[in-house]
Amino acid sequence: MNPSEELPAVSVVICSYTEDRWDRLVAAIQSVHAQTVPPQQTIVVVDYNADLYKRLIFTVSDVVILENTGPKGLSGARNTGAAAATAGIVAFLDDDAEAAPDWLQRLTALYDDPDVLAVGGRVVPEWETGRPDYFGEELDWIVGCTHRGMPKVAAEVRNVVGANMSFRSQVLEVVGGFNTSLGRQNSLPLGCEETEICIRAAIGAPGSRVVYEPAALVRHFVPAQRGTLSYMLRRAWSEGISKAQVSKIVGHKRALGPERRYVRSVLPRAVVGGILGRIRGTDPAGFRRAAAIIAVLTVTTCGYIRGRRLPLDPADAGLEPHEPHASWREVK
Repeated sequence: MNPSEELPAVSVVICSYTEDRWDRLVAAIQSVHAQTVPPQQTIVVVDYNADLYKRLIFTVSDVVILENTGPKGLSGARNTGAAAATAGIVAFLDDDAEAAPDWLQRLTALYDDPDVLAVGGRVVPEWETGRPDYFGEELDWIVGCTHRGMPKVAAEVRNVVGANMSFRSQVLEVVGGFNTSLGRQNSLPLGCEETEICIRAAIGAPGSRVVYEPAALVRHFVPAQRGTLSYMLRRAWSEGISKAQVSKIVGHKRALGPERRYVRSVLPRAVVGGILGRIRGTDPAGFRRAAAIIAVLTVTTCGYIRGRRLPLDPADAGLEPHEPHASWREVK
């Protein structure tokens, strides 16, 4: 039996803002075209880059090519793509990631449960020059990938990861899309828009679930500069600020629940393991990894404290047009 006959239709959205990633973008599109369960449509949204838009128009076929009609940034581009999607499921893939051939099949299989509102998958880093010895897998969230400590089998989670995620189209419609006051602006490494939309969607649909399916795999390219300590700390600072902004919108308990468990459980094991490994001579880079983890945690915390002190206009945060307690089930 053809698996596509049993699974819901999917629109795949890929957002891009620079020609510097052209080869990666083409590879991402090709990986979508090679799916065992083909998408109903593939949409590429260009974030305010006329040259990239024209190049795509004249080069790429079998793809819907759009310009971002919302505020500049990743959230606005994603909302533009979601608005153009015609399928019941909208999946998002980064422009520098490649999906495994069964990616869509794995993601959509879990939507047979009507209480599932979003499904995300595993994101594995593909290092340009190899993983730096001080960059522990516990910190892979810094480069937009799945970090150590995530479930090894399908499980309910608070939020999905942006490079590999999907939503019911009704969910995106009801919650008003991604919050355009959050998320990446060109190369500025802000984020947490995925966290915020998942929390907001779950608030509006009690009893619903966001699911992580590690078998739905994508490989995410990581350029060498993102493995440097300076980038790690810059990204950590931005993450702290982003988490603070989310906590103002949805409350700090919802915004920081998994982070508390991560800090209390995953990171201490990594630090202790690195130190002991170095002392025993089994892990020469153990001290460096432990020090990097402590530095990242410290800077993230400082960024969070700073972010809590920054003003947040409710209109800029996207609260006014959204109905946080509306249920996506009402539009089914």
